[in-house]
Amino acid sequence: MAEGLQSRPFYGWSYSSKFEEVQNSFVGYINSAYKSNGVVFAAMESRRLLFTEARFQFQRLERGRPGDLFGSPELGILENPWPNGTTGELLARMDQDVSLAGNFYAVREGRRLRRLRPDWVSIILTASPDEAVQSDVAGYLYRPGGLSSSAEAQIFLPSEIAHWSPIPDPDAQYRGMSWITPVIREILSDKAATLHKSKFFENAATPNMVVSFKESVTEDQFQRFMEELRDAHGGAANAYKTMFLAGGADVRVVGASFEQMDFKAVQGAGETRIAAASGVPPIIIGLSEGLASATYSNYGMARRKFGDHWARPQWRSACAALSSIINVPSGCRLWYDDRDIAFLREDQKDVAEIQSMQSQSIRTLVDAGYEPDAVVAAVAADDLTLLAGNHTGLFSIQLQPPVSADASDSTKDGS
Repeated sequence: MAEGLQSRPFYGWSYSSKFEEVQNSFVGYINSAYKSNGVVFAAMESRRLLFTEARFQFQRLERGRPGDLFGSPELGILENPWPNGTTGELLARMDQDVSLAGNFYAVREGRRLRRLRPDWVSIILTASPDEAVQSDVAGYLYRPGGLSSSAEAQIFLPSEIAHWSPIPDPDAQYRGMSWITPVIREILSDKAATLHKSKFFENAATPNMVVSFKESVTEDQFQRFMEELRDAHGGAANAYKTMFLAGGADVRVVGASFEQMDFKAVQGAGETRIAAASGVPPIIIGLSEGLASATYSNYGMARRKFGDHWARPQWRSACAALSSIINVPSGCRLWYDDRDIAFLREDQKDVAEIQSMQSQSIRTLVDAGYEPDAVVAAVAADDLTLLAGNHTGLFSIQLQPPVSADASDSTKDGS
């Protein structure tokens, strides 16, 4: 990694297909999904609450197998990434950016990190993917305000920037994709359903009504009647009032009620699809369809799935992305420590059971005459070939040849 931040002013670059920019609208996803849709907000909050609980550590690699975790002063930049910043805030920003833009970017400036707004970053390629076989990342261009801005841009080399894109965009080589993109229609439908529900209550909390009159009613009489009807029966505050009609007016109810259209099931199905795209089980978020089947057993399985199928893969890929701007000791890797996370504490019970079985295996192998240190290493690595050449030459009494009566008597005589 280059020492400090090596950025360069950017002038006169030709905007062409050599750029990979964030697709869709980062601001649009923020305002139209995250800030205005309760399901998206709840899903992202559930992700954030778990994702920000991890701590960064280094992990030794021995014979290609992971070893013990340890801390180092080099991790200080991840523990305090910017003034008054914490590891949790760094992880929160990382998850927000990949959720809303598909990509997270950060550069190192001495002893601090600086997050780059993802929609202001463009990936510069050595050649257009549709024109050349070899199309690699030449660098990253960052222009505050976006490519159309007049602000001075800077270019960073691939080794100077951490780029995290956990969901690859199949339509690009190196750009990531937001999990929100495939469920945009569900989000729009959910917002429409919420609006429909609010309009239902604004209009007296009843289905649509059709009011008809005789032909003799004048237009002025019709308009005056409608104004009085809206004042007397419009809005949720006027719901269920008795309606009095005169002049041959006739009222009929049209459309379906919430119960008739099974509104809860219709809206709940869309919520579940949004939750599925986010990677969070509906029961964890607290959505209606998830709670309908909620039991202690189901919640435990959902929590296990959330940890194993989403959180741990996310932490692993995040560590790999940040490794490009961290001085990782030789023979080690940047890793995460989830041992103190209360949400995953149930997994510790499984760990204890595994360790209990491993202890039994160690006892059996030591009793069989293998050297204790070699036995521990073989069991920890799940590789019994490490025991080769590490036998003490001693065997348990069951493996000794039987002693004859004459030999026993001679032993007693001291001969």
